[in-house]
Amino acid sequence: MTTVSQASVSETSVPQAPARAADAGAARNPAPLSGVQTLTFAKALTLAMADAMEADSTVLVFGEDVGTLGGVFRVTDGLTARFGTSRCFDTPLAESGIVGMATGMAMGGMKPVVEMQFDAFAYPAFEQVVSHVAKMGNRTKGAVRLPMVIRIPYAGGIGGVEHHCDSSEAYYAHTPGLTVLTPSTVADAYTMLRDAIDSPDPVVFLEPKKLYFSKAEVDLDALRSRYMGSGRTAPSSIGTAVVAREGTDATLIAYGPSVPTALAAAETAAAEGRSLQVVDVRSLVPFDDETVCAAVRSTGRAVVIAEAPGFASVAAEIAARVSERCFHSLAAPVLRVTGFDVPYPAPKLEHHFLPSVDRILDAVDDLQWED
Repeated sequence: MTTVSQASVSETSVPQAPARAADAGAARNPAPLSGVQTLTFAKALTLAMADAMEADSTVLVFGEDVGTLGGVFRVTDGLTARFGTSRCFDTPLAESGIVGMATGMAMGGMKPVVEMQFDAFAYPAFEQVVSHVAKMGNRTKGAVRLPMVIRIPYAGGIGGVEHHCDSSEAYYAHTPGLTVLTPSTVADAYTMLRDAIDSPDPVVFLEPKKLYFSKAEVDLDALRSRYMGSGRTAPSSIGTAVVAREGTDATLIAYGPSVPTALAAAETAAAEGRSLQVVDVRSLVPFDDETVCAAVRSTGRAVVIAEAPGFASVAAEIAARVSERCFHSLAAPVLRVTGFDVPYPAPKLEHHFLPSVDRILDAVDDLQWED
C-alpha cells in the first residue's frame, strides 16, 4: 500500500506567551471574529468558550495555567483579559481539587468548564469524576444536576514525553453518568463544546492534541445562530455521529484524532479503485447506533480505528455493537486498527504505535473480498 505520513505537532511548536505584559492585552483581546473565517481547531474552542461566557454569566473557566498564560495549547487565550479573573482563573496544581471545586460550583448553580491540561494529568481527579461527578444525578434521583465540562487534551501525535500523551477515553466511557464527546473538525470543535456547556449533565470533552493547530474555513455566524434565542436551529451533537465521507465498499469507523487518518486512508484507497466510507462517531457516550449501523449495513464491511490500545477499549465496544446489530448484513468480521496493548511509547516510537494509513488499508484488504 502507498505510505502516507501523518503530520504531527511537536511540543516546541506550541506558541509562547507574549513577553511584555503591555502587549498582552491588545494581542489577547481582539475585536470579536464573525463571518467566514479560517480558524485553528484551538481557536474554535476558544471562541466556543468565549461565546458561552458572553451568553451566560454562570459559565466560568478555570484550571492550571488557563488564565494569564492562556493554557499550554493556548486554548483559553484571551478569556481572562476579556472576562476578568473571576470568570477565567488559574488554580493550584491539584487536579482532584479542580474537579472537586467544579462539582460544588455546579451543585450551586454555576456552569464550570475546567481543563486538565494533559490526559494523564487527569488521573489524580479520577476518584472525583467516578465517585461524585458521574453519580450525583443518580444519587439524588435527578434532584441535583451537574452542568459541568471537563476538558481533557488527549491522545498522541505531538511527540509528547511520558504523562503527556495517553488515550483515556475508555475509562470515562465505561463510567455511567458521564457524557463523553470528542470532535475531529474545526466546526465540530466549536459546536460540540457549546453543546457540552449547554448540557445539564457532566461532560468529559476530549480534545485531540494533534489537531489543535489544524485549520479550516468556517462560517461563524452560521455556527453561532444555532445557539441564539430560546430555541435551537439544529440538533445537538450529543449522541450523534456523522458520515464524513461517502463510500460503497467498506465503512471506516473512527473518532477524534483517528478521523483524519481514516479520511487519508479513504483518499488513498480511492486512487487504488476502492470506495471507503468514513463515519465520525463524535459522541462516544451516548453512542449513535442508528447512524453507525446504517453506514455499515450499506457497505457490509467495517473497520474500527482508534489510537487507544485495543483490549477492553471503545473500539472493542463499537465492534461488538456493530457485530450484534448488523450481523446479517456483514460480508466479513468487523476488524479493528488500534494502538498496541502496551504503555504509551516514547516520542521516537509513537509512529509505530499510532494507527496509520497503511495499517488501515491492510485491514481493509483482510475483509474477505471476492476475487
